[in-house]
Amino acid sequence: MAIRVSRVARRTAVAAITASVAVLAAVVGGAPAQAREAPLPVTYDFFAGARDELAHPGGSAPGTNDPNCRPSTQHPNPVVLVHGTGGNRQTNWATLGPVLHNAGYCVYALTYGALPGTSWPISALGGFISMRDSAHQLARFVDGVLAHTGAHQVDIVGHSEGTLMPNYWVKYLGGATKVDRYVSIAPYWKGQDSSGCNEAVAAIARLGGDPATLWPYPECNEEQYGSPFMRAINAGGTPYVPGVVYTNIMSRHDGIVVPWTDGNVPGPATTNIVVQDGCAVDRSDHLSLVASPRTAGFVLNALDPEHPRAVRCVPVAPGLPG
Repeated sequence: MAIRVSRVARRTAVAAITASVAVLAAVVGGAPAQAREAPLPVTYDFFAGARDELAHPGGSAPGTNDPNCRPSTQHPNPVVLVHGTGGNRQTNWATLGPVLHNAGYCVYALTYGALPGTSWPISALGGFISMRDSAHQLARFVDGVLAHTGAHQVDIVGHSEGTLMPNYWVKYLGGATKVDRYVSIAPYWKGQDSSGCNEAVAAIARLGGDPATLWPYPECNEEQYGSPFMRAINAGGTPYVPGVVYTNIMSRHDGIVVPWTDGNVPGPATTNIVVQDGCAVDRSDHLSLVASPRTAGFVLNALDPEHPRAVRCVPVAPGLPG
């Protein structure tokens, strides 16, 4: 119990740091992929996105949400970035936004799951509502991207909750035919121990409060091992959907997905990657994993396996305090 409360507290702290924006209303920002004159600078620092959000509330990460981008013959699928709990379209993607843009992709990112009726900075924290409802928001966003670009499919790159929630759309809301490749950074396909969330809801109810008002965080409860949501994700004995190519990128030092092997699920058309394999000096945790040069290399190779790139091995420190 003490361990789980600590993890919930850390997730709350991370959410406070990674301030985000409300659900995407229009595709904005960035520089046209076809007309770029020089690569965008890339920062391998997860917290750079939070600093950008503080400086430019409601903005987009560099290289994302360009209204003029049209997919190339080499990269016909737009890439949709799906943030984690407490993140948003700007805070989560300071690294992978420009990395993918520089590689020639049209890149789009949304903020989903923000608490309704809130103002910034609370409205900037995404991923708190039910993942079923967030999946509907993602479905509308992807339909908009496909209509805007004329593409037939997208590739998904998600982090944390953004590895799990999109699969509900894929599995149950018609997303299967719209997704080619699905790349998960710090996934937890088996679920997580969310007993602290369940106990908080029960305590509020015992005191006569309304959990829906006083604990507006159903996503946390849906992560619980064996919850109705997790049973739906793993219906048929696997989270994976035929026709979609999955890649899972994990760290042994994750610190929030505990155990980290909750995301290490074999399956057809599925590749499981642990960043420490062959590179012990990359000590990425749940946060720094999304900004690791090694992760960036694995993401690029997962999206375009026919043109593999060398994956760098450089020292990376954990991003979580303590």
